[in-house]
Amino acid sequence: MNTGSDRGTNESATGDTATETTAQAAADAAEETPHVSKAPAFIKASKSLHLSWQVGVFIVGLAVIAAGVAMLVLPGPGWVAIFAGLAIWATEFAWAHLVLRWTKRKVTEAAQKALDPKVRRRNIILTTVGLVVAGALIGFYLWKYGLVLPWDLKDQ
Repeated sequence: MNTGSDRGTNESATGDTATETTAQAAADAAEETPHVSKAPAFIKASKSLHLSWQVGVFIVGLAVIAAGVAMLVLPGPGWVAIFAGLAIWATEFAWAHLVLRWTKRKVTEAAQKALDPKVRRRNIILTTVGLVVAGALIGFYLWKYGLVLPWDLKDQ
């Protein structure tokens, strides 16, 4: 007689396998489907208009990516802008669609790896050791020289 007490554990175990199989099938189907331009139908109808559309999409994507690269050294969400520019390109270019899909897969793998308890523990230990070393160096500097800047601003 099944009382249902083990129902949640059995369903979650079988549900995860079914979800993984469905996700894999969807990914395989997405890889098999050819890339189709997201341009409106009236633009696709004319070859010259469609080429102009693609040039415009390329220029807009390039501008967004260039802004993202600049934001890597300047304040701002640089990586977000770079991925946004790549997503803009992916609406028209199959190679950009493949690069974006590869990037999404690698980011997901890195996020899963970062959530691994062993990796988290290692990162916490390394961060703690780094902070202790930095604190010791700052403490030594303050003990040796006091709270004085290493250059003399009075001469300028």
